[in-house]
Amino acid sequence: MARWKKTPVRLIELLDENISEFDCQKKMMFGYPVYFVNNNMFAGTHQENIFLRFSDKDKKKILSSNSEVSPFEPIKGRIMKEYVVLPGSILKNKKVFREWLIRSYSYVSTLPPKEKKKAKKKK
Repeated sequence: MARWKKTPVRLIELLDENISEFDCQKKMMFGYPVYFVNNNMFAGTHQENIFLRFSDKDKKKILSSNSEVSPFEPIKGRIMKEYVVLPGSILKNKKVFREWLIRSYSYVSTLPPKEKKKAKKKK
């Protein structure tokens, strides 16, 4: 099995800087920083990418507005339905990146809080 690449520090810093004013929680998943609102994931990094979560309407819009945007597929064959990977062209444009980040945050903020899973008891 191929090893995952570490996220470049510059991408982690870019996301951290742009997300700092949002009321969210930063956690680590599989060694990558991800952000949650009410225990619902909305943004994060994976390997050399930043991904965001969108409503169906916004996902269709971002996919149709930029041919470099792609579905988020952390493991080959396992596409995460509401998530997309943002290309460098969006990340380099602070205004556009911010617009999509706000849309993602706004959408996930409307979702009901996700209850934390209880730890399984060992036998």
